Amino acid sequence: MSSATAVVTGAASGIGRALAETLAARGADLVLADVNAPALQEVADRLGARAVPTDVAVPAAVEELAEAAGDAELICLNAGIVGAYVGAPWEVSPADWDRVFAVNVGGVVNGLRAFVPRLLAAARPAHLLITGSLAGAATFPGGGAYGPSKHAVLAVAEHTALALADTPIGVSVICPALVSTGMSDAGVAASEVARQALTTIEDGTFAVLPAEWRQSVVAGATRLAAGQRPVAPTPTESSTD
Repeated sequence: MSSATAVVTGAASGIGRALAETLAARGADLVLADVNAPALQEVADRLGARAVPTDVAVPAAVEELAEAAGDAELICLNAGIVGAYVGAPWEVSPADWDRVFAVNVGGVVNGLRAFVPRLLAAARPAHLLITGSLAGAATFPGGGAYGPSKHAVLAVAEHTALALADTPIGVSVICPALVSTGMSDAGVAASEVARQALTTIEDGTFAVLPAEWRQSVVAGATRLAAGQRPVAPTPTESSTD
């Protein structure tokens, strides 16, 4: 899909910007979306892309994005926020719960609602790339509404993949740990996450998780199936992918 039209939400910074940069280098025709219009325009101008300021939490705004994107074949539903509170569930304000879920989960669902019918009607190969998080595959203490929202995103991605299994539309989800973005000054480079994400389109991988966290994800699922209490996940020694 190197020359396809691609949509990237949350494209003004972080993983979204890295996806846009990587896709631009591959010759994609880009339609970029973000709620931060000035930063979005700066990225779009630099990459020769179309900028469509969009609050992904608003269904009508995402519908307008889909209209502007036309015959896009790659939809990167990437926009996400951490939220203002990162403590225990009862420490998070109602407004923060609402906003984090509206952006992180609603942004993905609104994207699916706007784009999937168009992709099905086109009846040609296309791909949905969803940005999840390790916090959606493993449960960490604290983190506010972010972790629960990303658990929901992973479930939506799986549900979408099952629903589209017999169509020409592929689905993949990335679940990175800490990434060096506006949300965190530590972690792996956003460009590496983008590279891994786009590789899923080529090799058919559904989900990408950091190698050092896979054992904890499996252990957590095993404990849940056995009825045991959760424990905080920990990384193992890094291994090659």
